[in-house]
Amino acid sequence: MRGVFFDEGHARAAVTRLLRSGFEASAERERFAGEDDDEDHPWVVTTDAPVVMLELLVEEYDGWLEPPTPPPPTTPLVLPDAPRRLKREP
Repeated sequence: MRGVFFDEGHARAAVTRLLRSGFEASAERERFAGEDDDEDHPWVVTTDAPVVMLELLVEEYDGWLEPPTPPPPTTPLVLPDAPRRLKREP
């Protein structure tokens, strides 16, 4: 699970609290799409803590949770070979 923070101090405080609680956690800067200011990249905290715990830290330090990426579908979609006909052929 990943939480995004705008302030380095907030990200470091979140990592410290997660580590004290016995979870793995790390913080690093990450450039998101469309950002060109090198001084304004947000801090991403990656952890194995439960979602609820990270959610509380994100609310406290005014950040946001990154939604987990959904797993790819296991079976391929069955698509039609041709368009459906609305009228009966004579």
